[in-house]
Amino acid sequence: MDSSSDDSTRTDPQAGDRSAWRGPEITGSPVPTGESAPEGRNRGEMGFFDHLEELRGRIIRALIGFAVASALAGWFYRDIIEIILLGPARDAQMPLINTVPMGQLLLAIQVSLLSGLIIAIPWIIWQFWQFVRPGLYQREQRYVGLIAFSTIGCFLAGVAFAYFVMIPASLGFISGFEFSGIKNQIAITEYFSFVLGFIIALGVVFEMPVIAWALTRLGIVTPKFFRTYRRHAVVVILIAAAIITPTPDPFNQLLLAIPLYALFEVSILVSQGAARQRRRMMEAEGMAVEEPEE
Repeated sequence: MDSSSDDSTRTDPQAGDRSAWRGPEITGSPVPTGESAPEGRNRGEMGFFDHLEELRGRIIRALIGFAVASALAGWFYRDIIEIILLGPARDAQMPLINTVPMGQLLLAIQVSLLSGLIIAIPWIIWQFWQFVRPGLYQREQRYVGLIAFSTIGCFLAGVAFAYFVMIPASLGFISGFEFSGIKNQIAITEYFSFVLGFIIALGVVFEMPVIAWALTRLGIVTPKFFRTYRRHAVVVILIAAAIITPTPDPFNQLLLAIPLYALFEVSILVSQGAARQRRRMMEAEGMAVEEPEE
């Protein structure tokens, strides 16, 4: 065989017509039958630094929301202080005094920032769930909106319970408890720290059902866990009510402990629903399913 004919038909990729030579084709992973290609960028294809970039963007959005909410609260700081925050003190006929130079100016700044945080917390919660959402299964993503609104709703319920129930009851007890010759005159800074701290604390505590759902979906706890430690939970709730409630009377402590225990029972029901969702998801994925613990 004449080797010159072979050489004449072989094209050198380094010289000559480069369009005639093709290297190995690199193609993406084929889309499985019955599945459509994902639109846009999928979180499962993101690297570590991509996750950090996404987290950075969500944190920036949350901070912008906090700044806007604080500016809005600062614009209406007089109405927030005189109408909303001083309302329970007026109803309890509790005199307030200022004992610090420039104290009222500093108070206006503090109230603007803390009020902005309370206003921005729903937006911050939404940013958190939007960051988590792409990492979930498609069947789980449809629950993100419901979970986000549930988280916001639980927080607002805690804020409302603190403002309309616990704070008036606590101030009524404080203003009526005094000795002869000693008059209660509460510093304005202490009063606002008490009110705003109470509001934020109960807003966080009322997130118990959402936390129970998340822990159960992750497989960290089960409904059986909650039922097994129900008695322990009662003791913890009573201790937490005694710590959160600034008054030593048992009435105000029970006023807080009863709703907290009701939230614990709701958390058990939520955990049962989350456990069923987790089992269905594992069965659909062909994973080993643990025995039901409901």
